[in-house]
Amino acid sequence: MIYAQSSLAVVLFCLFVALVLGLTFYLARKTTSAAGYYAAGGGVHWFTNGVAFAGDYLSAASFLGIAGMIATVGFDGWMYSLGYLGGWIVALFLVAEPLKRLGKFTFTDALDSKFNSKAIQLMAGISTLVVSVFYLIPQMVGAGTLVTPLLGLPHAAGVVIVGVIVTIIVASAGMASTTMVQFLKGALLIIFSTVLVIGLLVRGLSTEPDHGGTREFYNFQQMEAALAADGSLVLPANSGYEVVDGWKQSVYAQKGYARLKSQRDGYETIWRIEETAAGIVLNEAMYRETLADGTRLYNGAPAEEGRFVPVGQAKEIMIDGEVVMQTGPIGPLAFLTALRDSTIVLWGTEHMRDGDNIIVVYYQKPTPGNEVLRPGILLQVENATLVQQLNFISLMLALFCGTAALPHILIRYYTVPSQADARKSTIVAIGLIGFFYILTLYLGLGAMTSGVVNIMDSNMAAPLLSLSFGVVLFAIISSIAFATVLGTVSGLIVASSGALAHDLLDNFFGVKFTDQGKVRAGKIAAVTVGIFAIYLGILFEGMNVSFLVGWAFAIAASANLPAIVMLLFWKKTTAYGIAASVGTGIVSALGLILLSPDMYTRYGLLPQDAPMVLNNPGIISIPLSFLALVVVSLMTQKHNEGLATEGEGATS
Repeated sequence: MIYAQSSLAVVLFCLFVALVLGLTFYLARKTTSAAGYYAAGGGVHWFTNGVAFAGDYLSAASFLGIAGMIATVGFDGWMYSLGYLGGWIVALFLVAEPLKRLGKFTFTDALDSKFNSKAIQLMAGISTLVVSVFYLIPQMVGAGTLVTPLLGLPHAAGVVIVGVIVTIIVASAGMASTTMVQFLKGALLIIFSTVLVIGLLVRGLSTEPDHGGTREFYNFQQMEAALAADGSLVLPANSGYEVVDGWKQSVYAQKGYARLKSQRDGYETIWRIEETAAGIVLNEAMYRETLADGTRLYNGAPAEEGRFVPVGQAKEIMIDGEVVMQTGPIGPLAFLTALRDSTIVLWGTEHMRDGDNIIVVYYQKPTPGNEVLRPGILLQVENATLVQQLNFISLMLALFCGTAALPHILIRYYTVPSQADARKSTIVAIGLIGFFYILTLYLGLGAMTSGVVNIMDSNMAAPLLSLSFGVVLFAIISSIAFATVLGTVSGLIVASSGALAHDLLDNFFGVKFTDQGKVRAGKIAAVTVGIFAIYLGILFEGMNVSFLVGWAFAIAASANLPAIVMLLFWKKTTAYGIAASVGTGIVSALGLILLSPDMYTRYGLLPQDAPMVLNNPGIISIPLSFLALVVVSLMTQKHNEGLATEGEGATS
């Protein structure tokens, strides 16, 4: 196993959950009105709301996904952070104060404030549900990922635990408890992530990271070999390995690998064959084999035997032009400089089929540090093809535009008393989120070089880095990370329940509730969404959570942002134009995602067969949504006749 369970971690985790639930039940007694349930009564202090903003936004994608992507692909993972943070500038200057002025409980209230349109109520309610569901998926995946090392339970059990706890939080006290959970976990996450980064810098870099002497570092072997005249592989006499029979005709030889059997314990291993000027060199790799009956072996053995080890190291460290084994305590800028001048071992993957068995090989890729610290490993920028360039632009466009259009973020503007408070809470959020994203760069690079990365699940990089400093810090960080999931998921379920109960049932379908009835309907909707979220979290196991959030941002930016911007700044905007824009954004973004190469791999098909060449739809779906709004609004100007001037579309 990559990690083992700790009773201390379990105890701290249970105490934290008990604290959250206790706070929830206390606040539930004070939540009796619709305003209290959906918007915490509009009385949250701007600083508290700003920290809660950060707590809501710093989701599993930020703490688990971004750190994991940085740990495996370097600076490209941090590009997501830049996109996420840049989106807050859009939120600050475009939507913070106007949204507070226009809305009451939900995003739909804001869009429909000038029109009282059934079309807007329907499409905006659906948009809120679709965006929230897509944002829920990575949070639930992150929850399952966390619970596996923390409690020793399978992924599905972790998803169920989170789903049940969050549903209790939302169904009991709504936005009041959600705000407090987000405030606590936002503050704790930033504080203890800072502690973890300080510990990383004090420990410094090492070519054989041993976690302060608490763990023996596993050095992957390298051996020279030769090819005989008949093409067979000849190993050194004292290698301790023998070539598996039939290797020459196997898929391994065709792919450039050798399958060897250990003479000591009989386990089979896979080695990558490299031809050098001096001859043939074999480099030890790791592999996961899925047998025809579904059994999984890790380096030839069940996971419990621990033959699959965590990875991540600097192969060569350069300090002031000299090669060193370790740096000792190092400053934050010196840390980045040392990485830039060093060689880092990244890991690649290769998929192959051996009869009915499916093999995934993980092999070492020594990479210059200056390549790790600039874009290009995952997001091709230099010497990129047109498709790669469009993919990059599309992703950045979705991230920059998506923040200001996420329903669970927008509803936080209704929890403060005034428009000025909305602006101030946004500024607090930007400061805290920006500081945290600087921390994630160090967390990811620290995991990359500290021998803690589980290459089958990059989401665990930051928690496993904390484990290298001892089980106490690991327990605290994991519990906070779990709270990160709780806070974000609870905000999403509040937004979803508001869309179902308030926007669709009450406004669109005309099911008139009493004030208490609105609260009851919201709680029933929360339970329904919670069950659906559990199912999705199990279905998408193993995908990087930050990558999944990119899809949610693309849908939000396509469906919601054009409607918000044009409502605020174009006086000819009509209700039908807004509804058309939202509908076009949802359908185009969702359709393009379902036809993308990454989704084709989820279907068990080849990615190159996907009809959509881009993995993120933003560059297509966002302009389409704007175009739909303009065209339909111009065609339906007569429907604005009779409205008051301030109700015709925009406010300036």
